[in-house]
Amino acid sequence: MPVAMESGRTGTESGKAGLKVVIADDDPLIRLDLRHCLEGLGALVLAEAEDGQQAVALTRALRPDLVILDIMMPQMDGLEVARLLRGESLAAVMLLSGYAEEDMVAQADAAGVLAYLRKPFRSEDLSPAISIALGRHRERQALEADIEDLRDKMEARKIVGRAKALLMERYNLTEREAFHRIQAQSQNLQKPAHEIAQAIITASELGL
Repeated sequence: MPVAMESGRTGTESGKAGLKVVIADDDPLIRLDLRHCLEGLGALVLAEAEDGQQAVALTRALRPDLVILDIMMPQMDGLEVARLLRGESLAAVMLLSGYAEEDMVAQADAAGVLAYLRKPFRSEDLSPAISIALGRHRERQALEADIEDLRDKMEARKIVGRAKALLMERYNLTEREAFHRIQAQSQNLQKPAHEIAQAIITASELGL
């Protein structure tokens, strides 16, 4: 869930150099303060947005590493923006807000917010909050990649299973023999087994 960075924590760590950031807050003074703190950490502020719709458009166009969102903004609030950015996997999202109610933090978590910084924030609280957001974003990306890989493997297994069944029925083969036939073709043609299996299925559907 999003982590609220309370006063008293310091963040002198380096490693923010080159970090690309979009800031979204309807208060120009907050944006100015954030820009100053971020540039002091070596980050590059690509753009500033004064409402939620601008934040979404700028993020889609500029592809930053991190988006820092105020929760209360015109046009579209920070939570709605976070949900959109999360759905499109565009950037790590950090929420900046004066609100700290448990329900709001839970909503931020559900929206895909990865770290939470309370207003008024201290400059030394910014770096650790960014590190949390970026670290969790990397973890989420790795998990999603693993899930996608697992889906691909399961789909490939289904395709091979269908092809085996077709070969068993057509040539009166055992399951092992059918699999070995697919495997042999895979090695001969240097193509993945599921591609060979899909070719067998396609040929069967075409009556070949």
